[in-house]
Amino acid sequence: MTSVLYDAPGPKARTRSLVISVVGIIAILAGLIVLILALGAPKMSANGAIQPGLWDATRWDVFTDVQVWRTLGNGVAATLQMAGVAAVLALSLGVFFSFIRSADHKLIRVPAAFVLEFVRGIPVLLMMLFILLVFATGSYWAGVLALGLYNGAIIGEALRAGIQSLPRGQREAGLAIGLTPLSTRFRIEFPQAFRQMLPIIIAQLVVLLKDTSLAFIVGYSELLRVGVRNLPDFFGNRYAFSFFLVVFAIYLAMNLTLSWIARIIARRSGSKLGKAVEPAPEPMPSGASAI
Repeated sequence: MTSVLYDAPGPKARTRSLVISVVGIIAILAGLIVLILALGAPKMSANGAIQPGLWDATRWDVFTDVQVWRTLGNGVAATLQMAGVAAVLALSLGVFFSFIRSADHKLIRVPAAFVLEFVRGIPVLLMMLFILLVFATGSYWAGVLALGLYNGAIIGEALRAGIQSLPRGQREAGLAIGLTPLSTRFRIEFPQAFRQMLPIIIAQLVVLLKDTSLAFIVGYSELLRVGVRNLPDFFGNRYAFSFFLVVFAIYLAMNLTLSWIARIIARRSGSKLGKAVEPAPEPMPSGASAI
């Protein structure tokens, strides 16, 4: 099948694309090898002592201590606790923001737009510091409220876009059967918009999980603070990069797991939505028989 967007590449173009791909793969592999060798090479510290490379066994013997893994586990639990509560708050605020942002009255819609733009324009870390210093909520609630407000504003705009993308007939049908405008939006438009925007919402929740690391600055003992601050301070700076790599791997595992779940939900919700809008087959004329 010929594409209508561009001409099919010829033999020279395919050969050039293959050569570029091979060269790029070789360059990436070479860069990884150089990085691994550089990390494994011994280094001289500021006081003139020679430190062993990262892959030396003496840089990893600390992980045989059960207390290290227990401390990292506590950091993971604190991170997931903040992310879970902030996610519930963000979803609740997202639904609320989507309703007031798409209200029929300008007295509600216009101030809501200003508030949402203000919240979305403030860095999450600055919002955490503001809540902590002004309201003295403590580091945990400062992180939860800041993450919930910011991500709730993003989710609210996504839901509003989903509501606006629906055909006008959906709303008119609800009003025609006697539903109020609010009931029509809540019972007819919102469920469809939520399913349509579900992949974006879950992707934003993945961003929320990563942003919990910002609570490190406000003093919350989440995974990043425990792994790159508390443990190296206790065991010594020679283990700092080892702890950094372990924390990096844990964050990567959590985010990849959430992304994998998001892809599954997006695929299933997309297939369900496709089945819902699939037109029914036309009835056969009377007297006709199926082949």
